[in-house]
Amino acid sequence: MKIIIINGSPRTPGFTAALLHGMEETLKQKGVEVDFFDLGKLTMAQCAGCCACYTTGHCHLNDDAERLSLLIKDADGLILGSPTYASNVSGLMKLLIDRGHFVIEQLLTGKYCVTVATGENYGNRDASKVLKKLVLYSGGRLTRSIAMNAPFNSITITSEKKTNLNEPATTASLQISMISRKVADHLYTAISKKKKNPIQKLHHAVIFSFGIKPFVKRKGSKYKGVLNKWKELGIYG
Repeated sequence: MKIIIINGSPRTPGFTAALLHGMEETLKQKGVEVDFFDLGKLTMAQCAGCCACYTTGHCHLNDDAERLSLLIKDADGLILGSPTYASNVSGLMKLLIDRGHFVIEQLLTGKYCVTVATGENYGNRDASKVLKKLVLYSGGRLTRSIAMNAPFNSITITSEKKTNLNEPATTASLQISMISRKVADHLYTAISKKKKNPIQKLHHAVIFSFGIKPFVKRKGSKYKGVLNKWKELGIYG
C-alpha cells in the first residue's frame, strides 16, 4: 500500500503540517509506504493554459508538479491538506490543482482520498469544498474530509466538529494526534477492504458521463492524450 501526503501550506511547522505528519506517523506504523511532500519546497511553474497536456498526455513544464502527478498516479491513496487563504485553498495548492492531471484526465480514479482544510474562521469550509470537489470530480473515493479551526499561526485547536471527539484533550498536540490517528485509520481500513461508496460512485458517474466525457469527445484529436489515459484507466473504450 502506498499513500501520498501533500502539505499545501508554506509553513512546514504549522497546524496543517502537524495534522498531516500525525497521519503519516500512524500509516507508517501500519507498514504503509508514505511519501510526504511540502509544496513550498517543490519547484512548480505556473500553468500556461496551453492545454498541450490534453493532446500529448504530459505537461511540457517538466518540473516537480509533473513528477508529483506521476507519483499520485501509482499510489493507492492521497491525503491533501491546505490552510485557508481568502476562503479558498492556498496558492500552492491551487498551483498543484492547475498543473496536476486531475479532473479532465481523471487522475484519482479508484484512489482513496482524505482532505484536510484548516483555518481561523468559517472560510475553511469553503476551502474544504474545493478539495472535496477536486477528489470527487477526478474519480477519487473520499473517505474522510475535515475542516478544522485554529488561531492564525498557531497549533491550538479551537473547534473540530467533524470527528466527534467529545472528550477534552490535555494538550493541543494530544488532540491533533488523536484526530490524525482516527482519520489515518479510516483511510487504511477503506483501502484494505476496498470499501465502496455507491452514492459517490453515482455522483461521479453523472458528472463524468454528462459533463466531462461529452466535452472531451467534442474536442476530438486535440484531447487524444486524455482519451489515451482514460483507456489506460479502463474508463473509456
